Amino acid sequence: MSKSAVAVQISAPKIETAAFRIRGTAPLVQLRFSQKAMGMMMEKMAAGSTAKGKKVREARDFDRDMRDAMHVSTEGWVGIPASAFRQAIISACRLVGFKMTLAKLSVFVVADGFDAVDGIPLIRLDAGEPERLDMAVRNATGVADIRIRPMWREWGAKVLIRYDADQFTIQDVTNLMARVGAQVGIGEGRPDSKSSAGLGWGTFELVNE
Repeated sequence: MSKSAVAVQISAPKIETAAFRIRGTAPLVQLRFSQKAMGMMMEKMAAGSTAKGKKVREARDFDRDMRDAMHVSTEGWVGIPASAFRQAIISACRLVGFKMTLAKLSVFVVADGFDAVDGIPLIRLDAGEPERLDMAVRNATGVADIRIRPMWREWGAKVLIRYDADQFTIQDVTNLMARVGAQVGIGEGRPDSKSSAGLGWGTFELVNE
């Protein structure tokens, strides 16, 4: 007895890859939550009620704050979170009427390495030593504070994108990356910042190789 034929309705994924060289058109600024700050919070939580007592405040090392604000890979190079590019591409889909829910399943960024602290996938940053940026800010409670950030005025990177070719063409992905660079940005103070209209940082252009 022969088996009846089964109709296949779902096609296999057609994943293709595209590489983009980018060059910053505005400074890139980072502000990661440092391992030291996380450790202090965990220590205070573990101490419970005994943590309410007054403690002598440790002198602040601003240069260390800057170093701690950077994403450093297990191999020692500084990187940009791969998720920053993926989220930016998904966000750019709003500009062209493409469903962000589909973009989440269709665009992926290939990491060059992983963060030494928390394993976040990173894209290698092509830049020299950063300069220290000291900025006065207000916390959510309204208390004034000083935030120390690394800033690179000249920077670039090579970003490898994997995409679903049934959803996007190579030209689609190229145009989305161009929109990310011009209209969305990455890092602190980018135009598409969740908490403000940004400071004009983190924009870039595509470079033909």
